[in-house]
Amino acid sequence: MTDVTLSSKNPTAVKAEALVVATAQTSDGVAVVSDQLPTDLLTQLETLAPQLGVTGARDEVRKIPAGPQLAAEVLVLTGLGERAEDGTFATETLRRAAGAATRELAGLSSAAIALPASDDDEIIAVTEGALLGAYAFNRYRSAATGTKDTKDAAKGARNGKNGKDPVAALEILTPLHKNAKAKLAAERAEILAAAVHAARDLVNTAPNELYPATFADAAKAAAKDVKQVKVTVLDDKQLASGGYGGLTAVGQGSSRGPRLVKVAYTPARPNAKVALVGKGITFDSGGISIKPAAGMDAMKSDMAGAAAVLSTVVAAAKLGLPVAVTGYLCLAENMPGGNAQRPADVITIYGGKTVEVLNTDAEGRIVMADGLVSAVEDGHDVVLDIATLTGAQMVALGSRTSAVMGTDEVRDEVKAAADAAGELFWPMPLPEELKSNIKSKVADVANSGPRWGGMLNAGLFLQTFVGDHPWAHLDIAGPAFNEGGAHDYTPGGGTGVGVRTLLTFLEGRAK
Repeated sequence: MTDVTLSSKNPTAVKAEALVVATAQTSDGVAVVSDQLPTDLLTQLETLAPQLGVTGARDEVRKIPAGPQLAAEVLVLTGLGERAEDGTFATETLRRAAGAATRELAGLSSAAIALPASDDDEIIAVTEGALLGAYAFNRYRSAATGTKDTKDAAKGARNGKNGKDPVAALEILTPLHKNAKAKLAAERAEILAAAVHAARDLVNTAPNELYPATFADAAKAAAKDVKQVKVTVLDDKQLASGGYGGLTAVGQGSSRGPRLVKVAYTPARPNAKVALVGKGITFDSGGISIKPAAGMDAMKSDMAGAAAVLSTVVAAAKLGLPVAVTGYLCLAENMPGGNAQRPADVITIYGGKTVEVLNTDAEGRIVMADGLVSAVEDGHDVVLDIATLTGAQMVALGSRTSAVMGTDEVRDEVKAAADAAGELFWPMPLPEELKSNIKSKVADVANSGPRWGGMLNAGLFLQTFVGDHPWAHLDIAGPAFNEGGAHDYTPGGGTGVGVRTLLTFLEGRAK
């Protein structure tokens, strides 16, 4: 991952390949947001802005020659949009501007970022955004031939895979570079960004390589050198004999059996005990209720919830949070094989409740039921689950905002954590009158209901398996996988959504 340091260097003297400064929209045109660049340079840039196509709008990035007044080779202008009424910029605005800039620095060895970073919150936002934007997934790209110019050998190495490797090193320019709290904030940002990147990598991995057994191996590898973290894996035979009917039923249509992976971080004297349950459908064909061919390739992302859970538990351990956290990765591949479950099947979830399967493409909630019952049984203070659960979530909230529902207090706590982390979540209800939508004629509950209120129907289904236990359900369908163009610190493909919210929630419980 990109190396990051805090520095108090004057932006004009930084010898880096690129210097990033911010621009903003004003009623008079464009302002360059810097109190360290020379006045004459600021005036020159603001005068030339219209000719350079610079507006200061959010997510706008422009590169121009640095000129003789700067030691850097290239000047990168990243837009903040308009200031707030008090003349400041929101931390999420800074986070996004930093990420938008570093996305454009791929292939470089070094860059300095001179965005506002004069207090802890600003340092956190700029550092997080810069690292989140400095991401690329190049695993499957053929190596390039490199460069014949020995002078550019280092650059050639960095551009070895289609010229997309992230910038190697970043300096965050701040007057607080020696402040102990600022250093801790930067260290936390590195751990957080690494966790988000790890989740993105898992989501982006091809499904012929990532399936339940190899996902379990990835969990073991991620936890291998992390103190106080233990990984336990139940394979398909153990799941069947142990009564985990949801995972068994969904996974039986595939030649690659299901897994339930528990990733437990247990500090010495925890202040709280939290369970995180993640949906891990490593590929979702829909089963017998097969999906349309168009867009099915994106269904490799149906394990994004489990990826977020794994990354969050590891990050919590690396930060040494005084919270015991157990992740439950509910892993299966939903395929229409000869042994696949059928509509009208009745299955028994771990703990004894029965489910009538009306739609084999509503499989995520079935595997999650096993994990939720197991988490409640293990006696945690609170249970959070996270899943790419319903297309109805996208109908309701679009492709960038996730939903959260559950116990009122826990739902609101998750929303507050998301706001603090800079992720978009919106609270949704679980109306009592909709419970009839998932009523079964032959079993305790049906796995599917009417089209209307589909996201809420799924939430009510999950609620069946937690009862009155403090709980929240995070539906990240849509935001988990960006099928459009990259924006701010968000790449195309896996986004790692949820990691920041879950980790911030755990930090809140640590106090």
